[in-house]
Amino acid sequence: MATITNVTEYQAIAKQKLPKMVYDYYASGAEDEWSLSENRNAFTRILFRPRILIDVSKIDMTTTVLGFKISMPIMIAPTAMQKMAHPEGEYATARAASAAGTIMTLSSWATSSVEEVASTGPGIRFFQLYVYKDRNVVAQLVRRAERAGFKAIALTVDTPRLGRREADIKNRFTLPPFLTLKNFEGLDLGKMDEANDSGLASYVAGQIDRSLSWKDVQWLQTITSLPILVKGVLTAEDGKILVCSFFNYS
Repeated sequence: MATITNVTEYQAIAKQKLPKMVYDYYASGAEDEWSLSENRNAFTRILFRPRILIDVSKIDMTTTVLGFKISMPIMIAPTAMQKMAHPEGEYATARAASAAGTIMTLSSWATSSVEEVASTGPGIRFFQLYVYKDRNVVAQLVRRAERAGFKAIALTVDTPRLGRREADIKNRFTLPPFLTLKNFEGLDLGKMDEANDSGLASYVAGQIDRSLSWKDVQWLQTITSLPILVKGVLTAEDGKILVCSFFNYS
């Protein structure tokens, strides 16, 4: 295998090695993929203003997030169903984040559970959370993350319904039968008829609560002592409301 010298090369290699359905799941966006394209373009518009004649023989990129010191201002975002790409999936990601001295955020739709990720060894981990119609399911997930030693909850608020992912529709995407959403195993899912793992995945996706509002963020504060990161704030107006909501500013 050729030496990889740039992170962009991973995508070409993944396209060669992964089944089309799996590759398209990771690589595609929703609808016309305008936001996916714009996100990439936005990074190209970020420019450095280099300063000269500065001693750079020793570089310190460390920073802190919620008081946790990390080696660089880069964290691992939540990505679902990682074992579709590699047998070790989230296990390997957790070990890599720990070795790199940074934070991993585990998707609630992971193919490894919070307990399994915790078992990989030391590391700072956050847990990504959707709010479901059944708040008991939410509370159970939060309690498991707490017991597993996760340090924060990353609440996704910009997905009251999942995007229409056209590549997944064309591929008739389903979670491979040998995998499951491990964080939902053993939960009390109410009236759910867990006939099979693909049924579980479809059920969970359909249970995201479209009525999610600011009061639910405040409710989440009452059931956990962990810090809550609100993931998906896109406007200054919502940022201001959020700060006022959390800190009771006028």
